[in-house]
Amino acid sequence: MKVLAIDTSNLVMGISVLDEGKVLGEYITNLKKNHSIRVMPAIEEVLKETGVKPADLDRIVVAKGPGSYTGVRIGVTIAKTLAWTLKKELVGISSLEVLAQSGKYFEGYTVPLFDARRTQLFTGLYGSNDSGEFQNLWEDQIILLKDWLEKLQTLDKKILFVGNDLPLHQETIQNVLGDQAVFGQVSDHNPRPSELGRIGMTSEPVDIHSFTPSYLQLAEAEVNWLKSQGK
Repeated sequence: MKVLAIDTSNLVMGISVLDEGKVLGEYITNLKKNHSIRVMPAIEEVLKETGVKPADLDRIVVAKGPGSYTGVRIGVTIAKTLAWTLKKELVGISSLEVLAQSGKYFEGYTVPLFDARRTQLFTGLYGSNDSGEFQNLWEDQIILLKDWLEKLQTLDKKILFVGNDLPLHQETIQNVLGDQAVFGQVSDHNPRPSELGRIGMTSEPVDIHSFTPSYLQLAEAEVNWLKSQGK
């Protein structure tokens, strides 16, 4: 199975091409640049370098959010368009699940996080189940940092935190959790599109037309509009 993986859900932009058990190519940047004008050229370049033609692909895998509203929409729109025009399968994977893979060999729990402003986080809890499979243990959610840390204090293992927004909250996390908190190294904080593709290979395809991003909350403009409508 040949897979094209696309992640533009946050500041990091990642493109990868996989062929069964091999990563043929991977492109990652962590820059404040417009995804909308960079992602298609990046896809074309990775496909060209790996010698994979669009028609050769079997599946398009996209990070479906949460994250930046604009970023998530860009990635999902491109993935849906490619899947529809090329007549390929489409798979959507949680952006938090992709980031959490940095801790899949950590002896404890892994908490991926994206800042959601107003002291809120997009986050979830990941770790190994009784069968040793790394998976989501507490569902992805948007939650106040204070409330999240209270929940994490009930756990009996060390917790690895990963994500490029970690510096915004690291001091608070350290103060509350102390030695229970472990912080990822610099290379742990970028979600890897090759991990996105790997997960997507064994996930169920979705209906292209009804597939929607996972924002976990309304955009501020939508909230304000609903308030103005008295809803």
